[in-house]
Amino acid sequence: MAENGLFTLPSAHDVETTIDRLTAVLDAKSVTIFARIDHAAGALSVGLPLRSAILVIFGNPAAGTPLMQAAPTSGIDLPLKALVWQGTDGTTFFTYNDPSWIAMRHEVGNEARQAVNALSAAMAAFAQHATSAQ
Repeated sequence: MAENGLFTLPSAHDVETTIDRLTAVLDAKSVTIFARIDHAAGALSVGLPLRSAILVIFGNPAAGTPLMQAAPTSGIDLPLKALVWQGTDGTTFFTYNDPSWIAMRHEVGNEARQAVNALSAAMAAFAQHATSAQ
């Protein structure tokens, strides 16, 4: 399980390219992108500096609904999210909530275990695609 429920991977790309690679794989898998939030642009709009940080909110009702059926409070953590951000040294990172942690947090029972495992595998694959040099 991820530390504090989060997985963070370094990316071989800058923030924008990592986001572009993420959204391309989501589109290819017919995953709905609900929102893209540019935190740095928001900070800049009020005159505050912030290194690049973009949050993408995405999901598929067929994948997430079993968790919410088992534990309605899991809807606070769904749809899934990925934060792509720039570290102090310029490195780009990709951070996401571990779906197993979400299930544990909301005491999702075994009836949704298959869905949790599928979400975990999908998130790992999306992160790998977005951050890899290939």
